[in-house]
Amino acid sequence: MAEIKFEIVKELGVIAESTRGWTKELNLVSWNDNPPKYDIRDWSPDHSRMSKGISMTEEEMQKLVELFNSRDEEDSFE
Repeated sequence: MAEIKFEIVKELGVIAESTRGWTKELNLVSWNDNPPKYDIRDWSPDHSRMSKGISMTEEEMQKLVELFNSRDEEDSFE
């Protein structure tokens, strides 16, 4: 299996932290020397290991934010 190359271009923020110290983060990540994408996944404290996650283009991220902001009140957990 080929090694996956990645570079965290910019750390945008921590969404949540687990009891074992891993953090769910939103970052800009370049995978295999490709242009960076918005990326949501769990990372180990030193960023040497990661879970499966999702990467999105600028357009996909904008659509996600639009969908979130346009949700109805009954769609909320509160």
